[in-house]
Amino acid sequence: MVRLNVHEAKTHLSRYLARIAHGETILLCKRNVPVAEIRPLPPRQQEPRPIGLARGRIKVPRSFFRPLPDDLLAAFEGRDQ
Repeated sequence: MVRLNVHEAKTHLSRYLARIAHGETILLCKRNVPVAEIRPLPPRQQEPRPIGLARGRIKVPRSFFRPLPDDLLAAFEGRDQ
């Protein structure tokens, strides 16, 4: 793990970003006191997520489709009653 002070990180940010992209983790310090850890993100998923993974597990009740009561609707819309 690389330890960097803020000044060094600001001065050579692009160099350290390249190292992070290759899997390294950097410990960012302020006056040699660790304050943050910079690590690479996991790779993005290349395939789209399949649709319908929870099919048959979730049941939406009929009451879900009824109009909201006026007082609740007014609260959502920020109106006074």
